[in-house]
Amino acid sequence: MPTRRRALLILALLVLLALASFWAALAAGSIPVAAGDIGAALLGRDAPGADIIRELRLPRALAGFACGGLLALAGALMQVLLRNPLADPYILGISGGAGAGALLAILIGLPALAIDGLAFAGALGAMLLVFGLAHGDGSWTQTRLLLTGVIVAAGCGALVALMLAIAPDDRLRGMLFWLMGDLAQSGAAWPPLAVLAVALTLAMPFARELNLLARGLLQAQSLGVAVDRLRHAVYLLASLATAAAVTTAGSIGFIGLVVPHLVRLAIGNDQRLLLPASALAGGALLMLADTLARSLIAPQQLPVGVLTALIGVPIFLFLLSRHAK
Repeated sequence: MPTRRRALLILALLVLLALASFWAALAAGSIPVAAGDIGAALLGRDAPGADIIRELRLPRALAGFACGGLLALAGALMQVLLRNPLADPYILGISGGAGAGALLAILIGLPALAIDGLAFAGALGAMLLVFGLAHGDGSWTQTRLLLTGVIVAAGCGALVALMLAIAPDDRLRGMLFWLMGDLAQSGAAWPPLAVLAVALTLAMPFARELNLLARGLLQAQSLGVAVDRLRHAVYLLASLATAAAVTTAGSIGFIGLVVPHLVRLAIGNDQRLLLPASALAGGALLMLADTLARSLIAPQQLPVGVLTALIGVPIFLFLLSRHAK
C-alpha cells in the first residue's frame, strides 16, 4: 500500500497536471497563442489572440475541468455506494434521462438554454424515478438500486434511439455530437465549477464513513455509521454532480468509470485523498481530451468522448498490468 506521503506527492503532481492541461487548452487550437499572450489575456491586457482566450478557450477549459471533475467524483462515490468496481455515473440512468431531454429539445428546435434546461430536467427525473422505485417499501439494497437504474437507463436509451430514427438530417449531427460529448456549446463555466466546489465540499465530511462502508455494510454499522442516511446522501450527491456535468457537456463516457480506478491504483482507497484526487485527474483528462478534439483535425472537431477513451484505456491497462505484477 502506498504511504500517505507518497499519496500527497501524487496529489501535488495531479495539481500540476491540471495546471499544465489548462495551459495547453488555452494555447493550442487552430490558431496557436504564445505563452506571453496567454498571460496578458488572463490579466485583462490586449494581446494577439486575447479575445480568443477570454471568450472561447478560457470558458471552455474551465467547463471541461469542472465536468471532468464532476464525473470522476461521481464515479468514485458510485463505486463505494454500490460496492461495484464497474459502477460509473451513468449506470443508474442519469445520462439516459439527460440525453432524452436534450435530444427532445434539439429535435423540436429549441435554443441552447432550453436544451440545457430539458437535459437537467431529464437527469433529475431519472434520478428521482430510480430513487423512488429502488426505495420501494423502505428497503434498499445495492442490487435493487443497480437493477432499477439499468432498467430506467434502457428505457431512456429506447427513447433516444426513437428520436434519432425520426430526426431530420440537419439536426442529426448535433444530436450525435451531444450523445458523444461536446464542450463547444458548454456556455458559461461558472455553474459546473460551482457545483464541483459544492459537491466536493459536501463529500469530504463523509470520507471517513465511506472508508468504513467500503469495508462492508455490517462492519460500517457496527462502527456506528448511519448507513441508510449515508447511502441516500451519497446517491443524491453523485446524481446531482452527474446531472450538472451531462447538462453542460453531454454524455462523456469513460471518465467516471476509469479515472477513480487509475487514482486508486496510484494512491490507495482512502476516500479522504481519493475524492479530491479523482476530481483533479478527471478535470485534467477532460481538458486534455478536449484540446486534442479541437486541434487534431482543426478547424473540424472530434467528439471529446472518443478522445477520453483513446487516452485513458491504454493508460489504465498499463497501470493495471503493473499493479498485478
